Amino acid sequence: MWKKAFGILTALALFISVLGRISAQSLDTGPAPSCVMCLSELIPAEELVAYERVAIDTGLTDQQVRNIDIGKANVAVALARRGSLSAPGPRSVAEHDLVTEIYVVLSGSGTNVTGPELVSKQRRPPDYRAVQFLNGPGNNAAAIRNGTTHELEPGDVFVIPAGTGHQFTKIDDHITYLMIRVDPDKVIPSMDAAASQAYLIENGQ
Repeated sequence: MWKKAFGILTALALFISVLGRISAQSLDTGPAPSCVMCLSELIPAEELVAYERVAIDTGLTDQQVRNIDIGKANVAVALARRGSLSAPGPRSVAEHDLVTEIYVVLSGSGTNVTGPELVSKQRRPPDYRAVQFLNGPGNNAAAIRNGTTHELEPGDVFVIPAGTGHQFTKIDDHITYLMIRVDPDKVIPSMDAAASQAYLIENGQ
């Protein structure tokens, strides 16, 4: 009986040992990183302040700061500043086919309407600045049918999926926000720290 029990325990111990080795091997290998030997990226606060100064001086609303390859996608960081707005302009609804945008509101406030049902949709031409350098192919429209209204304030995070129309309809004084652009199809040109510095110098910063 003891021999039989000892045999069973020995077999069990051997089984556990083999299982442990298999598990350890699985943990050791694991899935391959989606971005091999990629480096992190810091964007200093003073660089973003310089971009806001360019926006104030030139009236340029949307400026790309970085566009970084993270393996299976690109991630871009932009700085946007909009002045006061009492009513939306004609065809001011924007929609991006492939790029999702995430707003992080830094200062000011505004009202934004979003939704997938675009009224009088019109394709953006391929040489349009936003298509070439900011958010890839997409559309403008006159309005959004059955849209959802969002009141944006400092500290808010606002996610606009690709294919969703969005439009500022009111801004009291100004609104400044970071935009994180998720670009899985890599349709936006890359932009590194050196290109950013060259851009700021060109614009007097």
